[in-house]
Amino acid sequence: MNPAELHNDAIVIDGLIIAKWNRELFEDMRRGKLTAANCTVSVWEGFQATVNNIVASNKLMAECSDLVRPVRTTADITRAKEEGKTGIIYGFQNAHAFEDQIGYVEVFKQLGVGIVQLCYNTQNLVGTGCYERDGGLSGFGREIVAEMNRVGIMCDLSHVGAKTSEEVILESQKPVCYSHCLPSGLKEHPRNKSDEELKFIADHGGFVGVTMFAPFLKKGIDSTIDDYCEAIEYVMNLVGEDAIGIGTDFTQGHGHDFFEWLTHDKGYARRLTSFGKIVNPLGIRTVGEFPNLTEALLKRGFSETQVRKVMGENWVRVLKDVWGA
Repeated sequence: MNPAELHNDAIVIDGLIIAKWNRELFEDMRRGKLTAANCTVSVWEGFQATVNNIVASNKLMAECSDLVRPVRTTADITRAKEEGKTGIIYGFQNAHAFEDQIGYVEVFKQLGVGIVQLCYNTQNLVGTGCYERDGGLSGFGREIVAEMNRVGIMCDLSHVGAKTSEEVILESQKPVCYSHCLPSGLKEHPRNKSDEELKFIADHGGFVGVTMFAPFLKKGIDSTIDDYCEAIEYVMNLVGEDAIGIGTDFTQGHGHDFFEWLTHDKGYARRLTSFGKIVNPLGIRTVGEFPNLTEALLKRGFSETQVRKVMGENWVRVLKDVWGA
């Protein structure tokens, strides 16, 4: 099989996309032969605003049903592949939308949410993000993790602090993930994970999605798809070929105001970080260029089996473990 044939045949899953929702994005997902993606519907929003986001997303998906379909189970991912569509998994980048109500976890599961990051950079009622002194997982946080386990929502720890992450990994009865992270072994950054952290999550049945967000890559905005592949290989050598996948963190279509909102606590308060110029790695600047990643991994010496695992099969397996279907 040549690279294009392999990409067309493979299950291709992106563990994190926070791009601007519109038909153009969905068309680009189809160009990239994306089988499914975890798409963010909540960051700083509370319960009501998140429900409003889901309502708007449902409407857009219904209008674009020739391109996308909702994903509630891994069978829906298989169905998306068969139908030539991209399956959309709703995900949160913050547990803020649960507010102080454990019952909201099941409500959002029923609305189609499959993955929830417990904190976004700073402290919330559950625990602490990676830009703040880490007090660990709260008692309420333990209850939230247990409820997420019960209803089948995956715990994501990408923007979560090291202590809170460790305690969630130990607390959770189901596999948890860093859906989109990079190794600090290649670049020191508060958002990147140490070799020890990466090994710890994998040793406890967890999963690592590797991102290509330029500010966290070794060469920053001068990175290419080969630098992204280097990071994937680095992580795979630590966690093994079964505990790794893709989580690009595509922000396609968003402008300055969106990044200002992301980089201030609660979307408006103190500045937490500044990304500067954001340019995706050359060769995978848009979702539509996803086939280039399959080719680049093969060129780097990954076997066909390894490429299939990394590009999507591993995500399907771990999501089935968490979702139960």
